[in-house]
Amino acid sequence: MLSKKLGSLFALVIVPALAQVPISPASPQTASVISPRQHAPRRVAGLRPDRVIDNVTVSDSTNWSGYAVTGSSFTHAAGSWIVPTVNCSKTPNTYSSFWVGIDGWTSSTVEQTGTDSDCNGSSPSYYAWYEFYPNPSFLISSVPMSPGNKVSAAVTYNGTEFTITITNETTGKSFSKSSRVRGAKRSSAEWIAEAPCCTNAGGILPLADFGIVDFGQDYTDISSTNDATDSSITGPIGSFGNAVNEAIMVNGSTGADEAVPSSLTTDGSSFTVTWDSE
Repeated sequence: MLSKKLGSLFALVIVPALAQVPISPASPQTASVISPRQHAPRRVAGLRPDRVIDNVTVSDSTNWSGYAVTGSSFTHAAGSWIVPTVNCSKTPNTYSSFWVGIDGWTSSTVEQTGTDSDCNGSSPSYYAWYEFYPNPSFLISSVPMSPGNKVSAAVTYNGTEFTITITNETTGKSFSKSSRVRGAKRSSAEWIAEAPCCTNAGGILPLADFGIVDFGQDYTDISSTNDATDSSITGPIGSFGNAVNEAIMVNGSTGADEAVPSSLTTDGSSFTVTWDSE
């Protein structure tokens, strides 16, 4: 089904398979569609069974690396990270996304906002975006990003709609957008490094060498980040106990690791993800 939708997109917009192409505006001078880029729900690799390590359930994914917490009726997820530098001489024509969101761990929507560190050919590209998946991803041109910038972001739900907010804490620029999302389960919250979608065939785009990306208060000094609220818990990732899940990004064909998260820091709020696609 995804490949059919992508086929329709390519019929309308003739572009190279891996190009970043801003087209129709979402709101004047603030955001434009990134087509056919999508930041999709987790794809389960199915190559190794889930395993429990230090009370954290660890699973393999072909597009996600990082942490998720599961529960019910999530109303808030907040995150922070430092925009990583990509090595485009090593990995030209590759892509990497870093975001916070609600849904997508086991459900079919994702309400999310984040940044990309991409390689357009051998040239690096850094930008902010938001997405109410399965709707398109939108470039946020009013909040420029550069490597080393500190970013805070949040997704909230007020009973009828979701609001995303992303701020470049280094420059002070901020953006917010609200939308209703049909079918949203609000069953998880996530802090993720992603290989976005999609190739012509609907597959995962190749992952850029981003080195190491730092998530959470212990690295950014931005308080109350990598926190979430569901029907019974408010707090950092670690406060969700046995509902904490870790995703390791692996190659869908070989099972080789591509991006690997660290353990959570002692306060349960922070972690790193390391590129590992040698």
